Amino acid sequence: MKKTLRSVITLAMATAMIFGMTACGGSTGGSSSAASSAAGSSVAGSSAAASSAAGSSAAASSAAASSASAGGSGINSPADLKDKKVGVQTGTTGDLFVSDDKELGDVKVERYSKGAEAVMALSQGKIDAVVIDNEPAKEFIKSVPGLKILDTDYVQEDYAIAIKKDRADGLRDKINKALSELKADGTLDKIVKYYINNGDNPNAERYKSTATSYPNGKIVMGTNAEFPPYEFIEDGQVIGIDADMMQAIADKLGMDLKIENMEFDSIIGAVQSGKIDVGVAGMTVTEDRKKNVDFSDTYYTGRQVIIVKE
Repeated sequence: MKKTLRSVITLAMATAMIFGMTACGGSTGGSSSAASSAAGSSVAGSSAAASSAAGSSAAASSAAASSASAGGSGINSPADLKDKKVGVQTGTTGDLFVSDDKELGDVKVERYSKGAEAVMALSQGKIDAVVIDNEPAKEFIKSVPGLKILDTDYVQEDYAIAIKKDRADGLRDKINKALSELKADGTLDKIVKYYINNGDNPNAERYKSTATSYPNGKIVMGTNAEFPPYEFIEDGQVIGIDADMMQAIADKLGMDLKIENMEFDSIIGAVQSGKIDVGVAGMTVTEDRKKNVDFSDTYYTGRQVIIVKE
């Protein structure tokens, strides 16, 4: 499974690189060109007596630029994100926290529809850092050389299932009961370990539904399958921790699970409108989100981390 997941990430990163090359222009190249032009003009306009000093200054600038491009982000903690250009996936917790962090000064938030696109932009020098969930971060940097995750977390977060407020059928309570049972019998822990901690264990098995009938109808889950290992696409199907967990919950509820893949920032609205029954996408419980939807009990505690260049 791990090799397959890694190939999925590699494909996503390659796609992001193609997208970046065709649709985006890097700002670093323009700055370097402008600096070179200015340095050239300065040397050309200098007198012979000042040319030596100008040459030394240009050499120092060139050396500094080479050092910066060779590696070393200068970012060692969350505080170092101040006034930097930070990439996030639109609508995620990373987006919300970075955008609202008053201690970061004039931080420039660059939003991407996929986490892989943000990581590729970092690799290409278009941004200074990426803030994203730890598990996807670990998968992304396996496929992109020259990147690392800082040891210091940006923030910890609780993941839960989003449900429409005040549903008459009591779906929230039913899901919480099923979750409690899955925690107690070890099923949820096995699902998490399969995707995160099983390594190359050939005996590890995914959760498989044994249901043959669905007396209580269907339940529609909305997700964004760009967030491995929580949700990603393999062989045309959405799989991952969230998908398997929700399948186990659906089995407990006697319901047929259907999964709809959509943009992350569309999930809350789809829950509110009733287009989907639940939003399950590594979604963090926040006060702002609780104004719009209800949440189940926590099923996983994650953390937002910072990816930078080595």
